[in-house]
Amino acid sequence: MDQQGGCDAEEGADVGDRLARAALALAAEGPWDRVSLALIARRAGVELAALYPRYGSRQAVLEAFMAMIDRAVLAGDDVSLAAEPLRDRLFDVLMRRFEALAPYRPGLASILTAERRAPLTALARLPGLARSMAWMARAAHLGDGDPDGPGWLCRGGVAAMFLSVVPVFLADDSADLSRTMVALDRRTKQAEALLRRLPSGLFRRSSAIDAT
Repeated sequence: MDQQGGCDAEEGADVGDRLARAALALAAEGPWDRVSLALIARRAGVELAALYPRYGSRQAVLEAFMAMIDRAVLAGDDVSLAAEPLRDRLFDVLMRRFEALAPYRPGLASILTAERRAPLTALARLPGLARSMAWMARAAHLGDGDPDGPGWLCRGGVAAMFLSVVPVFLADDSADLSRTMVALDRRTKQAEALLRRLPSGLFRRSSAIDAT
């Protein structure tokens, strides 16, 4: 029973990944506004029936893309990172995310351009972004995973930091993402300085604000 459930989950992730890659490829080739769910399915080699009900919208496909990136970042997790200073943990996790996103930059730029013309669509993606950033915060050993606890401030800070570097990342044409690294390093140092100015009682011990 459990084995079957595991197989179903793996199959679902595979379909989601194929759809996600197809969607980003199509977005890179032309305006995202003109990319339909049928086109995505055709490019991915997936029958429309396989999209129902889990991938019944482009928004759902983009959530599958974010989940695929989340898994790529988390797969590179290193337990020794927990002992590193705060700024190093943040830098490592978010840089891994930018590296995972790098092959999809043209498609991402097309999607973000379309969302600037449709802000309600962009707002609909915020819950998915929040989930992703919660996982990034966990990977960086920030907060305690309690959505009502003080860890929410850490997760919100991770999201703000990530989004502030995205424009630099999209314009970064260096082979090693050096411009992105510089911008992210600056933001992590600013975050460290800000967190040190906040009352220490605001965070639980598991927040691990221990930068040195």
